[in-house]
Amino acid sequence: MKAAVLREVGKPLLIEEVSIGKPGPREVLIRTKAAGVCHSDLHFVEGSYSHPLPAVLGHESAGIVEAVGSEVRTVKVGDHVITCLNPYCGHCEVCLTGHMNLCISPETKRGKGEEPRLFREDLSGSGDTKMAQFLNLSSFAELMLVHEHACVAIRKDMPFDRAALIGCSVMTGVGSVVHTSNVRPGETVAVIGCGGVGLATINGAAIAGASRIIAVDRVPSKLELAKTFGATDVIDASAIDDVAKAVVELTGGGVQHSFEAIGLKATAEAAFKMLRRGGTANVIGMIPVGTKIELHGVDFLGERRIQGSYMGSNRFPVDMPRLVDAYMAGKLKLDELISRRIKLEDVNSAFDELKRGELARSVIVFD
Repeated sequence: MKAAVLREVGKPLLIEEVSIGKPGPREVLIRTKAAGVCHSDLHFVEGSYSHPLPAVLGHESAGIVEAVGSEVRTVKVGDHVITCLNPYCGHCEVCLTGHMNLCISPETKRGKGEEPRLFREDLSGSGDTKMAQFLNLSSFAELMLVHEHACVAIRKDMPFDRAALIGCSVMTGVGSVVHTSNVRPGETVAVIGCGGVGLATINGAAIAGASRIIAVDRVPSKLELAKTFGATDVIDASAIDDVAKAVVELTGGGVQHSFEAIGLKATAEAAFKMLRRGGTANVIGMIPVGTKIELHGVDFLGERRIQGSYMGSNRFPVDMPRLVDAYMAGKLKLDELISRRIKLEDVNSAFDELKRGELARSVIVFD
């Protein structure tokens, strides 16, 4: 099968022929129909996060089940599915207490002594044929081999390119609002960064009934797009020195919930500073490893909080089908998130556009 492979940090992905294994007892073989090009992939390409190489990248996808293992019970051949990068075992402490997105059980992966899910035929005689699977999925490929708890069946009238977005950016953004921060009707929200995740966060805040949703970005076109997703106010960060101060002044004291959707030290600190007393700052963006956040201790006396959110604190087997229904009912905006549809061979140009901050989302569509 064709796949986009990262062999060296900082280098373009290579389109290669990669082999894929047969489903084990609890594994599912999926034919990829669409895969979003996410900023999280770019973090690994650029080296701000590390991953074993070579690896087939991609983690935001949808497809059709082609084969299942002997013990698979959650999906069947022919099902349309959305994948999720956080597979869960279903019986560890975090799973049993309702936090399945935090499960790190090794049983959802293949063991060291087992055949890898992805590999290359040995052409050099070196015997080194293993290809690392990226975030349990590797969806920049024509096929995916995953644990059954890394995908969920959805209704078949849902378009694949829109469904793929739910697999990461939309689940992350909407989930951070409704699960991680528990935004209630009438509360105030600020979102820093209006890329794919930020726009989904704005949409989630609108669905949750937030009375005021402030979008912050440095790109005017993204701020205009934010309005279509539900932003009631916009702040052009390129035109002011202190974003947090601007939000506090705009709201007469700060917001109850802020969401940092970029992954930078300065914006994480600003998210905390723009809170009113009792407010919660949520860091959604992937801040580079080793970065230290500086906050003033006295601010915690006002019961302000700062916390992380991983994949929107999701319960994806329940959440993703509901988000599909919300889209089909016209409540969740997905069409507007897609800037362009591309082929697998165009993946590097999509990364270039992400670096320039120009687009909401490029989606790879497989014929």
